[in-house]
Amino acid sequence: MSHLILIRHGQSEWNLQKRFTGWVDVGLTPQGKLEACKAGELIKELKININFFYTSYQKRAIETLNLILTTIRIKKNNFTKAWELNERHYGALTGLNKDEMKKIYGEKQIHEFRRSWNISPEPLNKNSPYHPLNIKTYENIPKDKIPDTESLKDTYNRVIPYFKKEIYSKCNKNILIVAHGNSLRALCKYLFKLDDIKISDLEIPTGNPLIIDFNEKKEIKSARYLDKDRAKNLIILD
Repeated sequence: MSHLILIRHGQSEWNLQKRFTGWVDVGLTPQGKLEACKAGELIKELKININFFYTSYQKRAIETLNLILTTIRIKKNNFTKAWELNERHYGALTGLNKDEMKKIYGEKQIHEFRRSWNISPEPLNKNSPYHPLNIKTYENIPKDKIPDTESLKDTYNRVIPYFKKEIYSKCNKNILIVAHGNSLRALCKYLFKLDDIKISDLEIPTGNPLIIDFNEKKEIKSARYLDKDRAKNLIILD
């Protein structure tokens, strides 16, 4: 049996401020750092050897993974970074407060922006300092690959090809992926064959490892959150 461990980064500064973050690079809060360290402790208790580590290009995910690696006593920065694992791009909503946007657009519309399969916010102006074209982290990504906005479907269409090409063949080994709420929702949609409606109900908690067990044929045998007290409803196995 092999294991795939999925972890959403610990609480970020903009999570705390309830701002749409997307591709903007923000760090972890003190709470987020504690979540990352606890995730490391929970993984260490499994007493398994993890063979491959993956994360996005984004600071909050990299910081989370490095804290986990320190906790389980593996050399920091020993991982693969992929922009394809980045968070969904929230377009013109980037940087705005979610509660304030609910007052303007209504709670239903904001819920659709956040949870629906194929609805995208308005594009972000390319002159915005929040646009990935103006963020140094992304200077080596082909410009035609950088989005102005994304739906979950758009996110799925970059996450899953990368997973199939670079990660799935290694699923007979133990793998850890630290990414983001929507890139992990996209991956769960693929792995657990969730339909376009059911995926809207799936929420990924910060800093809580989701361990997926594979049999010898790389078929999913079981899945569970390691921190049961902070586990979200695991609809993927309903």
